[in-house]
Formats: sequence, C-alpha cells, structure tokens
Amino acid sequence: MTVIARGPAEPGTPIHVVLVKAGRTKLRYPASVVSDDGTRLSVRAPWAAADVRDFGFVRFEPGDVFTEHYWRDRWYAVKEVRDADSALKGWYCDITRPAVVGDGELIAEDLDLDLWVSADGASVLRLDEDEFAESGLAERDPEAAARALGALDELELLAKTGQFTALID
Repeated sequence: MTVIARGPAEPGTPIHVVLVKAGRTKLRYPASVVSDDGTRLSVRAPWAAADVRDFGFVRFEPGDVFTEHYWRDRWYAVKEVRDADSALKGWYCDITRPAVVGDGELIAEDLDLDLWVSADGASVLRLDEDEFAESGLAERDPEAAARALGALDELELLAKTGQFTALID
C-alpha cells in the first residue's frame, strides 16, 4: 500500500478507512482516493459488509458503492450511497471528530450521531441521538459534545434548505 504522507493524496491512491468508536476500531476497510484538496479527502469504497443492513428507510447491501467525504477541519463525514446500477440512494452522514490522515489510513472517530438525507431530499432523519446521550460524551468532553451537536444541526439545516449537495460538489 502506498503511504500517504502529509499533504494531499493523489487520486487512485489506496487507503484504509478506519472508523473508531469509544476508543476501539469499529470498522476498517479498503478504499481508493477520489480527491484530496488538503482539507477534504474523498474516497470510494464498496459496501464493507458481506450482508444487508436494513435501516427501514434505506438498505445497504453488497454491490452498493459509497463515495465518502471526510474533512480534516469539520466534525462530520458525508457518505453518498449508490446501488450497483449507480442509482443514488441518498447520503448517510456520520458525526465524527475531524479526520486524521497518515500512514495509508484515514481515521474518523464516530461520535454516535448520524443524519440520513434521501436521494430526493424529501426525507431528513436525525439518528442515534439516544446512543449519543448514553455515550457520556457530554460529561467526559462537553466541548466535543457541543461541536458534535452543532455539526448535526448544520447538516440538517443544509439538507432542509436545499444546500446540502454544495458540501460535496
């Protein structure tokens, strides 16, 4: 694997996405760099699980392709989800600490809050607020908890006002 040093990564460079939750690796999967401007790093990867994950409002399944946008200075990641035929399903947004990139890895710390935006923009769902409350982040790190809630509010506002896709264009 090519090592990504400081500075932007070249398109096509392989990278491992590492999602961390509560100090432990939750998920690790290979991806390929789509673009990197030094602040936002975008990667593409197939659905990382062998099985279907049905959320009720969307199903992630083998054949789906995720184009994931991570920022080194923002508290979220936006994941565009397309099916095997390239039809847009929508965007799954993880509230995370700013991404850290180096040594062939992109590390994002999941802060338990999520947002789903349907392909037509008609459905915007705040997710996992109960998990966030139970995580204890507000007690352990009130500043991080406030940043996480602010990021969720920002994404929801952008989605509801039709400005969401400008984040990733």
